[in-house]
Amino acid sequence: MLLKELLKEVEKKMDSTIEGTRHECAGIRTGRASIALVDGINVEAYGGKSPIRQLANISTPDARNLVIQPWDKGILKNVEKAILASDLGVTPSNDGNVIRLTLPQLTQERRQELAKQVKKLGEEGKVAIRNIRRHAIDEIKEGEKDGDIPEDEGKMTRDKIDKQVEEHSKKIDAVIHEKTEEIMKF
Repeated sequence: MLLKELLKEVEKKMDSTIEGTRHECAGIRTGRASIALVDGINVEAYGGKSPIRQLANISTPDARNLVIQPWDKGILKNVEKAILASDLGVTPSNDGNVIRLTLPQLTQERRQELAKQVKKLGEEGKVAIRNIRRHAIDEIKEGEKDGDIPEDEGKMTRDKIDKQVEEHSKKIDAVIHEKTEEIMKF
């Protein structure tokens, strides 16, 4: 594998890791209603399980409420069951047309728990980035051992990968800091 291709692949994987961390953080409740809160919920409908977003219109009329309006009223009960079975910790209110989720105010203790959870997600993201680095460096060392990659080019590429790790770790820190601020603020 050419070193330039390896660098591009490493960059792509690290960017993907950051997006994954950002997506995981979006699913953590902050006291403010967000459509991302119901992203991980799958509903039993039409003989299979489907993401709730594919079955309903989801809106946030204000900072503490989510309104879920299924396109087919026949699956309203299934949507309600899926929400109850999820780990959202919110009881849905079904009026026959829509399901309303009212998010309670977060206590300071719960905010600190959520902040720890966000920090853990950040650490997992950083570990994933370091694993990407390790695999890439192993490939470079293998190429040097086989004689396919000159030693000086291998060292330069390792240095570039180390810089990418540093940059992407800072990006993950920024995502975690932003989410922690959001949790502690509202």
